[in-house]
Amino acid sequence: MLSKDIAEAIKDGIKVRVIAGEALGTKSPGAHLQQPIPISWNAFVYVLEGEGIFGNTKSSPISAHHVLLLGTGDGLEVWNKYSKPLRFVLIGGEPLGEPVVQFGPFVMNTQEEIDQTIDDFENYVNGFEKARHWRSETGISLDY
Repeated sequence: MLSKDIAEAIKDGIKVRVIAGEALGTKSPGAHLQQPIPISWNAFVYVLEGEGIFGNTKSSPISAHHVLLLGTGDGLEVWNKYSKPLRFVLIGGEPLGEPVVQFGPFVMNTQEEIDQTIDDFENYVNGFEKARHWRSETGISLDY
């Protein structure tokens, strides 16, 4: 653990560096999680907040808004060696083995399904009823 990663607490002129446990309401960094994942599954991790070490302790830290694709049989091993919380989602499951067709944000199984979905979107039907007044925050910031 690097000196910069050690949590500190100060109260009444007393400074405490927390290496393990908790002192003055400050918890030590160093949480560790192991999660097995069945070999036949695909899985990925999306980091929502904070920074963590994924895979092994010599890996580079991964910060928020990054995706990690896990290999077959890897499982998940993660360490939070920092004082801030680490939040991430682990998504995994058996591959469906179905065809995938993608166009823009739409992902379906066939080109015909993509065509129907685009038609539904353009006509505000079949689940897109509220799309008429929806505007992308990204589009707004780019003056579209």
